[in-house]
Order: sequence, then C-alpha cells, then structure tokens
Amino acid sequence: MKINIYYGGRGLMDDPTLFVLNKMKEVLEELRVTVETFYLYDLKNSITTLPQTLKEADGVILGSTVEWYGIGGYMYQFLDACWLYGDKEVISQIYMCPIVMSTTYGEREGKLNLATAWEILGGRPSSGICGYIADTALMEDNEEYLRIIEKKAENLYRTINQKLPCLPASNQAVKQKVAITKNINFTPQESEQLSQFVADDTYVQRQKADIQELASMFRDMMGSSDREDTTEFVNEIQTHFKPQPGLNASYKFAIEGKKTPLIIEIKAGNLQCYYGNVNRADVEVQLAREILENIIAGKTTFQTSFMSGDMRMKGDFKILRALDQVLVFTA
Repeated sequence: MKINIYYGGRGLMDDPTLFVLNKMKEVLEELRVTVETFYLYDLKNSITTLPQTLKEADGVILGSTVEWYGIGGYMYQFLDACWLYGDKEVISQIYMCPIVMSTTYGEREGKLNLATAWEILGGRPSSGICGYIADTALMEDNEEYLRIIEKKAENLYRTINQKLPCLPASNQAVKQKVAITKNINFTPQESEQLSQFVADDTYVQRQKADIQELASMFRDMMGSSDREDTTEFVNEIQTHFKPQPGLNASYKFAIEGKKTPLIIEIKAGNLQCYYGNVNRADVEVQLAREILENIIAGKTTFQTSFMSGDMRMKGDFKILRALDQVLVFTA
C-alpha cells in the first residue's frame, strides 16, 4: 500500500498541520505503508506535473493550514492541476483524507472544501481531521490529541485496505448536469505530456515569443498597404561614420515596428547602411525605435543601451562595442 501526502502550507516550524501529518506518517509507516510527502511550496514551479504522482497511490492525505482565509493557494493550484491534467479514472480509485488545522477561524470550512473538491474530481472521500490550534506545543503534550491522530491514521489504513465503498454524493450528480467543462478529449498520456509542457518555463516562454512574433507578423500584413520608409536612420548613420583601421563587421538591427531589418556593413574602411536582410551577421540586435533615436541623438550609446537592458543582442560583444567607435553621435 502507498499513501501520498500533499502539504499545501508554508512550511513554518510551528505549523500544527505539519505536526499532524508527521504523526500520521509515523503511524502509517509502523503499519508497513509506503508514505511519500510532497511539499507544494517547494514544488510550486512543477505543481502541474504532480497529478502524475497519483498513479501509484492507493490513498492521499491533503494537508493545509488556515492562517487567515481558506486553505491557501498552493493546495488550490494542486487541485486545479488534478482537474485539468489528472487521470480521472485513477483518481476515482483513490481515498482522500483531509487534514486542516487552523490558527484562526475556518478549519471546518477548509476541511469541507477539500472533501468536496475531491468528490467532484471523482475520488473517494475519507473522514479527516480539523481543529483550531494556537500553539503546536499544546498538541505535543496532549495524549488525547495524539490518540485522535493515531486512530485517524489507523482508520485510513483500514478504509484503504478493505476498499470500503462510498455512497454516491450529490455534487457528482450536479457536476454531470450543470458543471459542464470544455472537454478537449485528451487521453491520459496526452494530458500528462501537456502538464509537463505547462510546467516547463522555457517552453512557455518560447511559446509566448512565438505568439508575439506571429502577432507582429499579422499586424505587418494588415498594414502592408503603407509603404515603409527605407531611409529612416540611414543618412544619420552614414554621416556620423568614423572609419577605424582593421574593423570588418556586419550588424543586423531588428527595430520594433519595422518589417525589414536595418543592415550596417563595414569593410575596408567603407560603410554600407540599408534596409534588407543577410544570411548571417556578426552582431544581431533587437531594440525599440525610441532607443535607436536616443543613440543617434547622442543621449546614450550602443554599449550603454545593452548593459541597461534596453536592447538585446546576439553575437560578439567586442564587435558591438566597436560600433560606438565608428559611429560617433554627440548631443
């Protein structure tokens, strides 16, 4: 038998919920139950993947602490992930024991919320524990409190071991009739892969960048009737060119609002500046129109703009720095 514990509090040393969970874990391990604990505050960046951990579990304990209002955001995020990405067939076979301790008002409502959420997910409810504990030390020294926790752990073990049936819940019937969610018809395997993508920050950022690029492209297509100015910035750059011996380099500027990049090529003391495209440039720069205007006005430099984060570049930084030596703009 395996039981997973999901703790949704903040991990404070005097958290009474942590004390209860640790005591229940001790009792269950004495009964030869495999217990694995997931601290949601440590796993906040991968909560969407945690429904996968339910596959090997026969039962779960959801523990949270009411510190001011409700059971806390981490637990809600986990339950949301179970709804969106969890395998409902797996969840339907899992018993859940809610543990909600409070340092303020609202422990009974918190316990009821956990039980209701699990039933809506299709899981099997089990009686839990809730209580108001202002000081954890009061629990540690109270034999009656400890006996209650031990008995609850033993009852959870018996419930799972004997696979006790549960009577139908009304919220299941209501969910089927009125709580209709958009069904994407993913298989459990596809949902699992999707949850991994959602938890991958790099993937999410790449998708956002792609969407931004597509939006920019469609914006440009809609305004294709307006002819783009292919002389903007060109004359200013050419007139401020100061040749430097030995410098041969090419620069590609992607300017916000411009469909075509600005190309600067320096070779054998000569400069060519035009709007077009090249297969490869020594330095590729992305910046807003206002930043380039400030550079040409002498208010800042290419190097300063990069160091301050006003523009992004790819390539050799030394070649970028040389641009300030061959293009000298003064205020």
